[in-house]
Amino acid sequence: MILTVADMNRLEQAARVSMSGFQDPYASASPAPYAWHPLLRFAAVALVAAIVLIVALQLG
Repeated sequence: MILTVADMNRLEQAARVSMSGFQDPYASASPAPYAWHPLLRFAAVALVAAIVLIVALQLG
């Protein structure tokens, strides 16, 4: 299975959506104690995309 740039973009977008969807329903409504640094957030998304790519290449 070969992933194109468009596939990687879709994987990255899916990772961003899934990361933003994690919310604890029991957490208080107060804001988070710190904000994620944009570079750290990008690194997390890139790591998820790389793991998905590696798994897809192993299965393909």
